[in-house]
Amino acid sequence: QVQLVESGGGLVQAGGSLRLSCAASGVTYRSYGMGWFRQGPGKEREFVAAIRWIAGMSYYADSVKGRFTISRDNAKNMVYLQMNTLKPEDTAVYYCAAKIGAVGLGANEYDYWGQGTQVTVSS
Repeated sequence: QVQLVESGGGLVQAGGSLRLSCAASGVTYRSYGMGWFRQGPGKEREFVAAIRWIAGMSYYADSVKGRFTISRDNAKNMVYLQMNTLKPEDTAVYYCAAKIGAVGLGANEYDYWGQGTQVTVSS
């Protein structure tokens, strides 16, 4: 029932900004945690940010803290990732994910995944 579709990726110069969107269907906000992960070339999938639907408590990887902001719109079933001051090392495929129950920081804890959207940051 749960389906996640990411959008908003693209090519930007270092220092620029992008906002990723995740359209989440079948997600009950009171029962799900939402997360963003990314996977760069030749690298494993890594945690970026996560948020609880109701409380709005958010978590960030050290590499993006202070630059990225995760948010959600419960009425629209949308999750966003605002990315500022982008760096070349942010280049990756970004995935939206949903986890049943409490929010988690590990990719293996999540139950549903989108197809990903490419973010490329040039120097």
